[in-house]
Amino acid sequence: MSSWARCLLAIALLVFTAAAGAEMYPGVGREATPAEVAAWDIDVRADFLGLPAGSGSVSAGAELFAAQCASCHGSAGEAKGGAIMAPLIGGITQADIENGQVQALLATPPVPRTVFMKLAKLSSLFDYIQRAMPWTTPKTLQPDEVYASMAYLLYLAGIVPDDFVLSNQTMPEVQALLPNRNGMSTDHGLWPGASAADGGFGNGGVPDVQATACMHDCAAQVAP
Repeated sequence: MSSWARCLLAIALLVFTAAAGAEMYPGVGREATPAEVAAWDIDVRADFLGLPAGSGSVSAGAELFAAQCASCHGSAGEAKGGAIMAPLIGGITQADIENGQVQALLATPPVPRTVFMKLAKLSSLFDYIQRAMPWTTPKTLQPDEVYASMAYLLYLAGIVPDDFVLSNQTMPEVQALLPNRNGMSTDHGLWPGASAADGGFGNGGVPDVQATACMHDCAAQVAP
């Protein structure tokens, strides 16, 4: 389930619970305030809807990463030197950036995988850092700090230069450079919305399976 769907489900459950509680227990509970709802409404979609305004440079991200991220991810995101998390950086080449599909993911036997080897949507990284990082104090980073930390990681991955500034305006530009941007297919029935030809990410809602429902005299068992 996508982050926006989880958010909508949580809000729906909150509203339903509040309504049921108000009916069963008069005087107990209250409606969520607009500010409380806004605090949950922080998801960022693949088309970048939901991105907050802000910006952050590679240099600012380097300082922030050293202070709040390196203890878990390693000094350069490589998960070395006592780091406790999987590596963020490594496993991609200049050819991957040009082609948009990481060839190391197809290696046999499989090679260790990093975040930037697998990342297909830059919005996913922003959403996750904003929502869950730092691990010990999630949701404490301001938008500019999220942009800065991402800019530094993109620099470490060799995707942007050392003077790059990531912002809500430049995110689509960097999306076009992600090494595995073509590694995730959305041309199937599980991805709703308009097709890529119409400016969307889905296939227009066309089912990608075919089946005929049996309504009478159906077989008791289906042979594999």
